Amino acid sequence: MGERIKKLKKIRIHREGTHELTWSALAIGIIGYILWRFLNTTIPFWIFIVIFGAAWLMALNFYRCPIRYYNGDTDKLVVAPADGKIVVLEEAEENEYFHDKRLMISIFMSPLNVHANWFPVDGKVKFVHHQNGNYHKAWLPKASEENEHSDIMITTPDGEDILVRQIAGALARRIVTYAKEGEECYIDEHMGFIKLGSRVDVYLPLTAKACVTMGQPTTGDQTVIAKLA
Repeated sequence: MGERIKKLKKIRIHREGTHELTWSALAIGIIGYILWRFLNTTIPFWIFIVIFGAAWLMALNFYRCPIRYYNGDTDKLVVAPADGKIVVLEEAEENEYFHDKRLMISIFMSPLNVHANWFPVDGKVKFVHHQNGNYHKAWLPKASEENEHSDIMITTPDGEDILVRQIAGALARRIVTYAKEGEECYIDEHMGFIKLGSRVDVYLPLTAKACVTMGQPTTGDQTVIAKLA
């Protein structure tokens, strides 16, 4: 596929949270000023600042977007598409597209994790499908098929089809997918974003060799989760 192209934007806060953080900070500032200026006691002001200030800092942590580059050759590597921990590592039937067994690796993201998603392999986006569904807890097995999800099929330079599935969780109500059908994609590029607790599944050929274990923490765009044959 030739020399890899890096398109990362130098941002620290993910664009999905820019407006929310800005307007919420403005609202907190205005209400805080009113409480400080027009009440005879500062107790309500400090209670408000502590509670809503902490909530704003949690949102800031949620929307943080580290600038990351994978150092090394990415040929035949599959890197983690998300921060979190491995909750599924097994051979599983994939009957929607492949209709055979695949090596399934799933990463669960808690509300404390970075929620940006990266492409796990270099290749070309074959298609993108969005499916409405339920909002089961993201770590449950049935969440992969029954929850709302977006499927991104990527064809590697060697012709292997890799399925990546962004899954909404019990709290997540919005999946954002940047991948577009027909576009080339590369490790280090953002694939999408999922708000609040959620999960990303990767379906690989059975010939792939897993490089992670159950419960292992992952760092998006950094942790090698498998090697393709």
